[in-house]
Amino acid sequence: MLFLIYLVIAICALVAYLVHRNTTYWRDRGIPQDPPHPFYGNTVGFRKNRDLHSIVTDYYNKFRKSGHPFVGFNFLHRRSAFVMDIKLAKNVLIKDFTNFADRGQFHNVRDDPLTGHLFNLDGKRWKEMRQKLSPTFTSGKMKFMFPIVIKVSEEFVNVMSEQVPAKTGGAIIEIKELMARYTTDVIGTCAFGIECNTLRTPETDFRTMSKKAITEMRHGAILTAFHFSFPNLAAKLRMRMIPEDVHQFFMRLVNDTIAYREKEKIKRNDFMEMLIELKQKGTFTLDNGEVVTGLDIGELAAQVFVFYLAGFETSSSTMSYCLYELAQHTDVQDKLREDILRVLEKYDGKLTYECIKDMRYLDQVISETLRLYTIVPFLERKALKDYVVPGHPKYVIAKGTQVIIPATAIHRDEDFYPDPEKFDPDRFSADEVAARDSVEWLPFGDGPRNCVGLRFGQMQARIGMAQLIKNFRFSVCDQTDIPLKYDPMSFVLGTIGGINVRVERV
Repeated sequence: MLFLIYLVIAICALVAYLVHRNTTYWRDRGIPQDPPHPFYGNTVGFRKNRDLHSIVTDYYNKFRKSGHPFVGFNFLHRRSAFVMDIKLAKNVLIKDFTNFADRGQFHNVRDDPLTGHLFNLDGKRWKEMRQKLSPTFTSGKMKFMFPIVIKVSEEFVNVMSEQVPAKTGGAIIEIKELMARYTTDVIGTCAFGIECNTLRTPETDFRTMSKKAITEMRHGAILTAFHFSFPNLAAKLRMRMIPEDVHQFFMRLVNDTIAYREKEKIKRNDFMEMLIELKQKGTFTLDNGEVVTGLDIGELAAQVFVFYLAGFETSSSTMSYCLYELAQHTDVQDKLREDILRVLEKYDGKLTYECIKDMRYLDQVISETLRLYTIVPFLERKALKDYVVPGHPKYVIAKGTQVIIPATAIHRDEDFYPDPEKFDPDRFSADEVAARDSVEWLPFGDGPRNCVGLRFGQMQARIGMAQLIKNFRFSVCDQTDIPLKYDPMSFVLGTIGGINVRVERV
């Protein structure tokens, strides 16, 4: 009995020592840091009463004028270098990318195969997967998928028209859920080749499981925090993150889709078809000449899974926030509509791939929305070896340390964007973009590990917005929340409740 008491005391003492060492790590090295909470680190309030974007932005603003290239930050138990200097951000993402190629995210390919996707993978596995997938997101492949997206967008307009009376004062519509149903149908069709039809039937299994995959984890708060704080240990312990019913649903869906297509010899110009071709290849030659195996069923399912989740959530949120701003700035909305109609006239009224690419002002509006409403609050990288910040010998990012680049805060830094709270698409005119460093706008990341699905995400958002602005006029109403209230439970930028606006036919 006495032995057990001593053992418990020894374990508690060890835990206390490790927590103390972790929370004083940066202070002991002379690096500024707000004193971290023993459990929550510098994210106190997250998932209770503060959204992660506000936490990151407030932390950045506290040290913004301090002149430090980075400051200390603890994301839960994981100590991180919180980048303050745009030059250091560029080094991490581009110039010295080889030392920061990994993200250090939890993934357990053996026991939790859906976590083994491109966003999570590191090292050689990431490099191989990136080279396998990059050819599936070229402009040529986007043109193949373009008619599929157009078809869904036309149904989108039909559904909206049914909700908006032709001759009265329009209707008040909650746009957040409607945008999510549009992008769910687009991604479901392009990723799985199935007609989800959530635009007309919102409560489908597909929509239910996609919501659950975004909002729920397999375990409670403590084990989820363990995944984020100690990803490598969690994988070695064979822990899982994806809820079992979500795992079963998507694995079954992928297996059934592949089996049906291979049996019936069905060919479609979609993402699933490209992945099936990689699976059937058997081997794959990388740029350096190395020959590696094609995709197995688990790898294929993981890529479809992340393509679906990333594609429907980010694009639907961006479109919702875009319409919210346009409803408040009807002068910008009118200018956008005029430009869309002018470009359409050049292409005989047909919404072609080239036509969408030619809608430059639409691109500016969406880019400004992504600046003001950055969906993912920060970019993450991990140092593969000790890194001395150029010009700052005291500032060393030790091997294995997480690096946080606070995209959402950079986008609201008045040194880069004067009057940053103002919605101003002219910030993204050709001249303004040319005069700005690329790492000052990071909704899709930058460098070799930027978002591989960038072109697709932009394409579906542009098509959806062009169709809506061409056919409808949006304005604020009594039910429009100004300002919006953000959900503290969400890692990505999400609102509490819907976004209501008045919609009228043009």
